[in-house]
Amino acid sequence: MSSLQLNLDAPENDATLFVDVALPIPIPQLYTYRVPAEFEELAKTGIRCIVQFGRQKVVTGVIMKVHHKAPEIYTAKPLLDIMDAEPVLTETQIKFMQWLAKYYMATFGEVLNAALPSGLKLSSESRIQLHPDNDWNDSDYPFDDKELVLLNALESNDSLTYREAADALELKSAYKYIKSLVQKEVIIIYEELKEKYKPKKVKKIRLVAELTTNSEDLEAVFQALEKKPKQTDILLKYLQEVPVYQKPELNEFGIEKSVFTDAGFSTSSLNTLIKNNILEAFEVIVSRFDEASSQTLKTINLSERQEQAKAEILAQFEEKSTVLLHGVTGSGKTEIYIQLIKEVVDSGQQALYLLPEIAITAQIVNRLKAVFGDRMGVFHSKFSDNERVEVWQGLLDGRFDFIIGVRSAIFLPFAQLGLIVVDEEHENSYKQFDPAPRYHARDAALVLGHFHHAKTILGSATPSIESFTNAKQDKYGLVTIAERFHNAGLPEIKIADIAEEKKKKKAFGDFTSVLINELREVLERKEQAIIFQNRRGYSSYVNCDDCGYIPTCHRCDVSLTYHQYKNQVICHYCGHKEVVPVTCPACGSTNIRTVGIGTEKIEEELKLLLPEAKIQRMDLETTRSKYAYQNIIHDFEKGEIDILVGTQMVSKGLDFDKVSLVGVFDIDRMIHFPDFRSQERTFQLVTQVSGRAGRREKKGTVVIQTRNPDLRILEWIWAHDYHTFYKAEMEERNSYNYPPFTRMIHLLVRSKDKQNTHIAAGKLANMLKEDIGGKRVLGPQEPIISKIRDKYLMDIFLKIEKKYNIEFVKERIENAKLELLKDKELKTVEIIPDVDPS
Repeated sequence: MSSLQLNLDAPENDATLFVDVALPIPIPQLYTYRVPAEFEELAKTGIRCIVQFGRQKVVTGVIMKVHHKAPEIYTAKPLLDIMDAEPVLTETQIKFMQWLAKYYMATFGEVLNAALPSGLKLSSESRIQLHPDNDWNDSDYPFDDKELVLLNALESNDSLTYREAADALELKSAYKYIKSLVQKEVIIIYEELKEKYKPKKVKKIRLVAELTTNSEDLEAVFQALEKKPKQTDILLKYLQEVPVYQKPELNEFGIEKSVFTDAGFSTSSLNTLIKNNILEAFEVIVSRFDEASSQTLKTINLSERQEQAKAEILAQFEEKSTVLLHGVTGSGKTEIYIQLIKEVVDSGQQALYLLPEIAITAQIVNRLKAVFGDRMGVFHSKFSDNERVEVWQGLLDGRFDFIIGVRSAIFLPFAQLGLIVVDEEHENSYKQFDPAPRYHARDAALVLGHFHHAKTILGSATPSIESFTNAKQDKYGLVTIAERFHNAGLPEIKIADIAEEKKKKKAFGDFTSVLINELREVLERKEQAIIFQNRRGYSSYVNCDDCGYIPTCHRCDVSLTYHQYKNQVICHYCGHKEVVPVTCPACGSTNIRTVGIGTEKIEEELKLLLPEAKIQRMDLETTRSKYAYQNIIHDFEKGEIDILVGTQMVSKGLDFDKVSLVGVFDIDRMIHFPDFRSQERTFQLVTQVSGRAGRREKKGTVVIQTRNPDLRILEWIWAHDYHTFYKAEMEERNSYNYPPFTRMIHLLVRSKDKQNTHIAAGKLANMLKEDIGGKRVLGPQEPIISKIRDKYLMDIFLKIEKKYNIEFVKERIENAKLELLKDKELKTVEIIPDVDPS
């Protein structure tokens, strides 16, 4: 912890050392700082430092270069402090981050901000103290009673926070009095900087060292304590736990203080023993993660087909750095990954296993922990800042050689990365949308592997069109597993026509009789089911039947989603909430009804239709807490849940023995979503969620509810026919010049002024049409949702042929942005590039 007073003036000469520093803020270039003499030996590339940026701001930066060249157009400010003894960023990491910034049209600062866990950045707190040069007792200014109370409090303390100052005055806020005393020049305000990361410490107790070398001294202690039974009991308890006579070396490690407190020993007596120099208290830093148990680690035994697939992958690695493993759901891809990772780790290299969702991570971690023990680290956003820093430092220290995590794990400081596995590589969750950098973790992982000379496996039952095309074109190796593990059958898929059933009055509300009957049979067999609906909340919206009024978000151009358990309508874009209206605000009618069906409503209706079933929902609302995923999945695995209702997260790689039925709601909405990838996503999503059914010896069933049973995509899903789907999708994309036949860049233009947004988008599109050709520029046009968080939006899409120079296009975009922002009226307009939009 350090307090900073800024002294910016110091002479520079030819021997002066300078550093170029990257700051975790969206600025395009590095800033040069002068290194004070006391820090010269510590300044290295990859070290964090504290610097002043602007007039007031103090931030964490990372040293990128050490040199002797002073900046030409500004005077270098001094570097304020060095935070590390050794680099926290490796050279390979820095190169990788520079590539990410360039490829995805982001600043290095934005990449750095995304890469560094919050715990490795500084937090600051404003504090006040008495002015060191002006004694308030000699001041000419008068002070009122509150000011005198605050000044006296500062006499008793070196400094106070704003909160502590308010407490001293017994007020909610002390700002008025702080401001007055600053103006009277008797106090000053300064920023106290501190690192957010704090290691976890455990309080321990041990005998003082002198008592472990001579048994007579220890006997004398017991005699002195003869009339103090509570202290004697504590000492006997310690010797019972730590046999210092037989093994005196164990005393150094001591035992946790909680051994005494949890057993009900007197804390006062314990403190007396410490005070009298019989016992001593000390602290040790421990891991926040569960240590591996001492039991023998599990070994993975592959089936004959899995061994064959593994051998094929290794053979492909002889010539290619990337292999696509196309294995149907339930084919045992995970066991192959584990075996390959184990061989890499045993050879002294590191491995990274990427998963698209925390939900999958929660289920697979225990399986992997049984194989890798404490060599494995877990990295995802549900972990605390301190836990993520420990994984980061565990890699730097060599404690971890295998990491499993979600997309942000690509930023970790690997030293000898030998293998990257990207499981469910088709998943859209690998794409970062906001804020920048808007990277795709699958594509970035391929580049990360290249920098480390590592091999990469992309695995999926429904590969992305781009990845399968690369495999077909021999850029990647391709290994296919067409059958399930132990020859389990693929699920039987039933198409249920909801429109026809409602016409014939056979439906149960939003459920077809087909699905309800299948659910009843599952419950009779004591098996389990998953119901998938890619929409959370209770209903899409509420609607006045008399005048048609629909509550909409005042900040976004969307209707508000109804959440019954909160009795609120909520915007899923900005979080705006309103109480559900009892009467229509437009016409006063009480005839208000809900429209559409979300996971919450499905859960409620199932409880009415199947009251004997134990039903649980898994969506964003029910999984906000840290261990919510694990708890729901654990309960489902134990059979404490009969039917699991969920959004996309139930479709991704989860493996349950007793699931024999999957129901899919509202497939029509997914198919007809206005996006060139909608058919691909629907095929992938439904195939993946279908794969949760019947993953052991029993063949599962999938019921897909639709109003359009004749759609071609349903035929391909029904037949589990990825290849015919792929061929049809490629023909469609070729006709309209969509990826993988072209590259795409999306430009989002937005501002709080609708007219300025439209003017800026028009000018930008015209400039780009002149620079790279009109046929390559689509738009500008309003997106489906044209306003989000009070900002109006316009879209421009660029389609670039594979042979065209993409770097030239990016350069023209940057130039056009700069030219556009010269217009004072358009200064507040944001232009946000998204390379390879997903």
